[in-house]
Amino acid sequence: MSGTNHHSSDGFTGLEAAIVLIAFIVVASVFAYVILGAGFFTTQKAQETVYKSVEQASTNVQVVGNVYGIQPEGSTGISEIRFSLKLTTGSSSVDLSRMIIIFSTPATEPATLSHGTTADLSTFTAKESGITAVTMLEENEQVEIAFKVNPVPANSKMNFEVRPVTGAVIPFSRTAPFKFTHTNILH
Repeated sequence: MSGTNHHSSDGFTGLEAAIVLIAFIVVASVFAYVILGAGFFTTQKAQETVYKSVEQASTNVQVVGNVYGIQPEGSTGISEIRFSLKLTTGSSSVDLSRMIIIFSTPATEPATLSHGTTADLSTFTAKESGITAVTMLEENEQVEIAFKVNPVPANSKMNFEVRPVTGAVIPFSRTAPFKFTHTNILH
């Protein structure tokens, strides 16, 4: 029986090697695409975070002009505060209905004021030209903020924080004058 049967499976043929090579290249390409996609997504999210941080850190509104303290007749001190706000150059609109103002003196606890239709001890009003109530501060507008306070005596320091929804907090202080008139400029 000398019939020889020469079937050998000891090695790859060229075609089998090419198929394996192509399979490795396809798998590596898919893996590289997934890694690059994740990298681009991460870079985009990081960029959005930077833009949001800059937006939060920049001041959108500013106090313009004087801060006034009103002393009604028969009162022992300043009972109402008024000042004006406007947008800084290049800032987008500010929603005044979501803005908060913190007011305090050394003798009082901080009062948190939210936007309202009438000025009292817990709400402030925002009016354009001192007449028309507004809830948004737009470009090239100036609004007058007004709110009531417990009577502040002469020569008392007052602390304010204007907190818009976006942008930096605007802290400032003023001092009541030694002698009151009806309308007082706070320094």
